[in-house]
Amino acid sequence: MKDVTAQLTSTRHVILVKRNLEEHSNALKFLSCYTSAAAAEGSSDGQPTTHLHFYFHELYSGGPNGTMALLSPARGGINNSSFFGMLSALDDMLRQGADPSSRLIGRAQGISVGSSLSDGSLLTMLDFVFTDGTYNGSSLQVFGRALLGTVMERPIIDGTGAFRMARGYTLSKMIKSPDPNNLLILEYDAYIRH
Repeated sequence: MKDVTAQLTSTRHVILVKRNLEEHSNALKFLSCYTSAAAAEGSSDGQPTTHLHFYFHELYSGGPNGTMALLSPARGGINNSSFFGMLSALDDMLRQGADPSSRLIGRAQGISVGSSLSDGSLLTMLDFVFTDGTYNGSSLQVFGRALLGTVMERPIIDGTGAFRMARGYTLSKMIKSPDPNNLLILEYDAYIRH
């Protein structure tokens, strides 16, 4: 039922985008930034709601191009499957597509902490800083629990620029990587009221 609801919601967004394209040429500028289903519509209280679709790319194996730095290893070292006690800093890429060469639209900067003794979940504090397109110079702050291998829902707790005083949520999931030993790719949908 959730898949059907998600497909209907996605179809509704696509129809709204097509209508806006016919009526307003400015909608084309918006879509050039996020070619996936990114649409704006009003909410019942008049506050705009925006849906963004993008991909998070993390080079986690270290080296000169690594985008994740391990600040403190997990308690028990590499044999600790729970990640408890691990602390890392992130400056990951936000891209338009899953392909590592797709257009860079921003950065995900923040920290993650291994916060569970049992299931490997992380507490993440991220700032999605948009550096290209319509939302260039704006950011979203996301805070919450992440467990790889699941659909992760995390709240949007604030924003800057076009997203000042934003509220909402993100849904993300890990997708197949062309380099699974070095590159983590998460597909993100962000639903923002601002």
